[in-house]
Amino acid sequence: MIMAVLALTLTANAQKFGYVNTQELFMLMPELKDVQARMDSLNKQYENMLMSMQEEYQKKYQDYQQKQSTLTDAMRQIQEEELYSMQQRLQTTYQTAQQDVEQKRTEYLKPVHEKMGKAIQEVGSANNYTYIFDSAATVYIAPDADNVMPLVKAKLGIK
Repeated sequence: MIMAVLALTLTANAQKFGYVNTQELFMLMPELKDVQARMDSLNKQYENMLMSMQEEYQKKYQDYQQKQSTLTDAMRQIQEEELYSMQQRLQTTYQTAQQDVEQKRTEYLKPVHEKMGKAIQEVGSANNYTYIFDSAATVYIAPDADNVMPLVKAKLGIK
């Protein structure tokens, strides 16, 4: 009787461990192609805008340099202020573009991370895993832990 209770207790306390390399899995996600295409498009739009602004600034600056010796002090000051203002707008636009690109990257990748996390949770639940560790971030994985990467890939439809 005591042995049966002990065996039942040991079985009830048995824990099942698994691991998955989330970095590798993330790189296999098919949605990344769409995210990359959207990011490329956004980067190209900002690149074109900044290039246009830069060309306009360069043209204005060259024009200023050619006419500088013939300008009155007041006209020179006005054009210098205009050049400075253009330079500031260019710098501000560049900084805004960087921030927007980073914000969009986070926004576009969030559903991919959520889908991956949900699949890992579902695999864990369906296969009675107590814990599933990230092998990309874990220093040591016990020899009796299962690699659940094939199960998660199957859940996500990744071959």
